[in-house]
Amino acid sequence: MTQWVEDVEGGRRRGPIGIALAWTEVLIRPRRFFADGVAPGDQGPGLTFVVVVVLFAQAPRFALGVDPFPVLGGQTVLSGVFWLVAVAVLVAPVVLHVVAALQTVILAAAVDDRAGVSETVQVLAYASAPCVVVGVPVGPLQVAAAVWAIGLYVLGLAVVHEISGIRAAGLGFSPAVLAYGLGFRTLAPARELLLNLPVG
Repeated sequence: MTQWVEDVEGGRRRGPIGIALAWTEVLIRPRRFFADGVAPGDQGPGLTFVVVVVLFAQAPRFALGVDPFPVLGGQTVLSGVFWLVAVAVLVAPVVLHVVAALQTVILAAAVDDRAGVSETVQVLAYASAPCVVVGVPVGPLQVAAAVWAIGLYVLGLAVVHEISGIRAAGLGFSPAVLAYGLGFRTLAPARELLLNLPVG
């Protein structure tokens, strides 16, 4: 599930520069990115990408005290770093693959000719690009990032699995909400915004 292909046609460039380029391209030219940058069996760069996104998303929450964490041995800073790495390196990949498995089951029931599980994992990972800012405690910003990520995910599903946008939205909406709403914890600010909308 985490195969890293060293030389694959259409695969992503490796290293920090590759991550930065992927992040920029998926935000600016997402259709071309998903068409050219997602390669069968090449999950390594996508997995690294989502780990970096989670690091950026979670760091402000720990630093600002939004998310309390257990302090080990009285070392607050080191404990924060430890839990940050644990969330990004251990929890995030597990959640990514669980949601991708759910999406695969949904696709298998509705789409006969589709791309593989690896491509779905990559789409799920790269679509998280806007979520780098969800750690900033500004509700509208968090919600906008999640909505953007969901839109990217639906587009990625349509491009990679060669299905219509409407069909991709129907088949991918629930996994997308799980990943970018529940996973990145943007559902609470979304609910707060909806409750505070002016009525009439």
